[in-house]
Amino acid sequence: MKKNKQEKRRKLVIFTGYACNNNCVFCINADKRKIRPKTTQEILREIYACSKKGVEILELIGGETTIRDDFFSLLAAAKKIGIKETIIATNGRMFSDLSFTKKALESGLGAVIFSVHGSDKKIHDMLTCVPGSFFQLKKGIENFKKLGFSKVNGNTTVVKQNMRDLPKIADFYVSKGIRNVEYIFVDPNYGGAKNNFDKYVPKISAASVFMKKAIDIGLKAGYDQWKARYVPLCHFRGYFDHISEINERKLFFVEHSAPDFVNKDVLTSRRKAGRKKTRRCFGCSVYAICEGLWKEYLAVYGDAELKPIKNEK
Repeated sequence: MKKNKQEKRRKLVIFTGYACNNNCVFCINADKRKIRPKTTQEILREIYACSKKGVEILELIGGETTIRDDFFSLLAAAKKIGIKETIIATNGRMFSDLSFTKKALESGLGAVIFSVHGSDKKIHDMLTCVPGSFFQLKKGIENFKKLGFSKVNGNTTVVKQNMRDLPKIADFYVSKGIRNVEYIFVDPNYGGAKNNFDKYVPKISAASVFMKKAIDIGLKAGYDQWKARYVPLCHFRGYFDHISEINERKLFFVEHSAPDFVNKDVLTSRRKAGRKKTRRCFGCSVYAICEGLWKEYLAVYGDAELKPIKNEK
């Protein structure tokens, strides 16, 4: 057991704060906007401690980290101490400025994850509540490509309003040459999706159909790093190589640090605190590797959609 843990790469995710220049209707942080963000010095202390903790991957997220005045200095600090890869998850709007994009790369940005929630401005801008956000996101992706930067990834939160659009979103990703994509089933335990569950949270039996179609589009294009996240495995039979949590547990040890909490072992705690399996799961051949459904999802929709797999190899 010790050997396996040592072989995993250690990843620290720092939530720098919850302020954002978008206002996504489903956002898990919708009720946290007024929480004081981490100060520059607080974040720098955590970054400088990374070398002692053996952190190889640093991810900076928010809210929206790119709107911070200290954004470039945080990237530079991680670069200075030799972090192997510094990643940010972003709505992409600030990168519509080519000079901003160039400075981020010069400061040490190692990879970027764009959040794309619609294949066009109608759906994306409706979900972000910011007219023009889709145009800025597209421009940001194009700016990275213009600068010859290839480590551009994507993620899409799956809600009722965009689930049928997922194949078109997949086509968008392919058109931009984005080789690593996650389709993330919305988390209704907190925030916007919990506050408006009936409006935004789809049935997994319906959403999974479109999530798999989207993954298939990526596979057909030769992109084998397209995945689904936060889904029960019984709806993704044949796609186990494309489930984020399964891959994550094999490859990483993940710690989260936020203004309002610290989670020393994200992968373990999510299975215990955030998601749940029910009696219907008993006897399923993939019970041990499946994390089940979000607890709030089960509280509202129940578990009738869960269908145990009896003979998966």
